[in-house]
Amino acid sequence: MGYKAKHPVKATETTLQIIDLLQEINKAGVTELATKLDLAPSAVHNHLSTLQEHRYVVKDGSKYRLGLRFLELGGYTRHRMELYNTAKPELKPLAKETGEKTNLMVEEHGLGIYIYRSMGNEAIQIDTYTGESAYLHNTALGKAILAHLPKERVQEIVDRHGLPSATERTITDVDELFEALAEIRDRGFAFDDEERINGLRCVAVPLLDDEEAIGAISVTGPRSRMTDERFREEIPNKLSQKANLIELDLSY
Repeated sequence: MGYKAKHPVKATETTLQIIDLLQEINKAGVTELATKLDLAPSAVHNHLSTLQEHRYVVKDGSKYRLGLRFLELGGYTRHRMELYNTAKPELKPLAKETGEKTNLMVEEHGLGIYIYRSMGNEAIQIDTYTGESAYLHNTALGKAILAHLPKERVQEIVDRHGLPSATERTITDVDELFEALAEIRDRGFAFDDEERINGLRCVAVPLLDDEEAIGAISVTGPRSRMTDERFREEIPNKLSQKANLIELDLSY
């Protein structure tokens, strides 16, 4: 189970529900938000007015959307992360070298958060973005992280978020997941063979601190270019070298 506040503040919970709903539906008016949240329109308006005053939402005509204040906060948080500042200089040239997309992910609240991405010349454009969260069990990055977390923590994450299917290749059985994680620990890297998006392959290696994952890095590309030799040997070797450099920089 996830963390539960002992004494949650109702007003704060309502504000966060409004923010989450605006993220989900992009733009909405007071009446639509009130209906979806089963709240009085006047209460929703008061929350929105407060958020607008503090630059967290913007009003476009009669509708509201999230403001760029969130980007400011996210950017501040990311630039304060030593892992981000250390990994970025290694991932950018790797993207150029491979021509594909490189990624950096960390785990937070049982989900994977992409905190950096770099695009090579041939990298495919998919509808994803830095800061996006993803399930850990159906990504190479996520499985690389899970493989180096305590078993009890992995079980907590599964209990909280489940193992939803994204494609027919997604692991949806917990015993199968633990078997895959054991193989990843032995092998040193993880694969996503069209487990999240059909036609997309990804290789990831964990970034370790005292044998526990603090993040993972990956290279992602289409199946047509991520052929078996490149997918299973060439890219894993390149990633392992980069991971070693990042871990050394973090240590010293």
